[in-house]
Amino acid sequence: MKAPLAALLTGLFGLWSSFSTWAEPAQGSFIASQRCEAFQSIRKQSNPDDLKLEPGRRYEVVEVNKRDYDWLRIRIPGSATPLRWVSADCGSAEGIAFNTGKPAAFGESAGACNVPDQHDGYVLAATWQPGFCEHARYNGKKPECEGLDSGELQISHLTLHGLWPNRRSCGKDYGHCAGPEMKLSGDTLAYVRPWMPNFRYGTSFGRYQWDKHGVCQTQMDDDAYFRRAADLVRQLDQSAAGQYIVANIGGAISKRAFYERVEQDFGSRDAQNNFLLICSGKYLQEVRVSLPRALKQADNLVGVVDGQFAESRARDRSECSSDRILIEAGGR
Repeated sequence: MKAPLAALLTGLFGLWSSFSTWAEPAQGSFIASQRCEAFQSIRKQSNPDDLKLEPGRRYEVVEVNKRDYDWLRIRIPGSATPLRWVSADCGSAEGIAFNTGKPAAFGESAGACNVPDQHDGYVLAATWQPGFCEHARYNGKKPECEGLDSGELQISHLTLHGLWPNRRSCGKDYGHCAGPEMKLSGDTLAYVRPWMPNFRYGTSFGRYQWDKHGVCQTQMDDDAYFRRAADLVRQLDQSAAGQYIVANIGGAISKRAFYERVEQDFGSRDAQNNFLLICSGKYLQEVRVSLPRALKQADNLVGVVDGQFAESRARDRSECSSDRILIEAGGR
């Protein structure tokens, strides 16, 4: 009995070790040699549609679980959830190259929560501005809230709080990296202003977002970063879930119905794990969306997420707790 038990413990330790580091973006090919299962999640071994590799077929590699990988994430055309994890033993990899600005390997830059390009994804934070201004606690004057209150400013769509590079091992502490100062062009300010209303009155909040979050990635300069963030919040607002919020201004939405619309948009229940609703009391304050590290150019959020669904929903003490969520209208 001792030998099987030792083998089991060794196997479990190896399995735990393979989950202790975070996936790393990569490029290359994987040629299947066996008809292995293609999993949506390594940890859960989930494969709801019983998708399997076709021996002899070449697949695009988009991610590996670590540098000395034993799992690869590949793209399987024709599937509703095309990005799947497969064991390296199921075939052979060719031309694997890792992205520049890579996440730190296990044991390298341990605890580096203020070093650029160590993120493993992004969080898009989109504010429901009337709900924030009326019910959230904030320090100092918010001119956009004063504008809403007076009727000078009319907002009937989600707005940009921030686009945050995120490193899971750091929790909420990844930020304040070294980087250049924000110097947005006039064209960029005009482009972003409708989606980040604080920019109508100044750039202090935008500068705060750049200094805390934007500089922790180097793939985009400040102009490209804020333009992309504005595009993403617009795509969220125009999605079925976003328009469900807009259609109920002054009323209420159902949290369950919101997530059902997310599932319909993305064609997968797992997509719900990428979304988080934040409330102040009973009122919607923010929608957060987990996005992959490689922000693909796409016409909608479905294309940006590209089937890269989180294994579980993020946790936050301000998550909306009840099914009925009130949608505040601007003004008095």
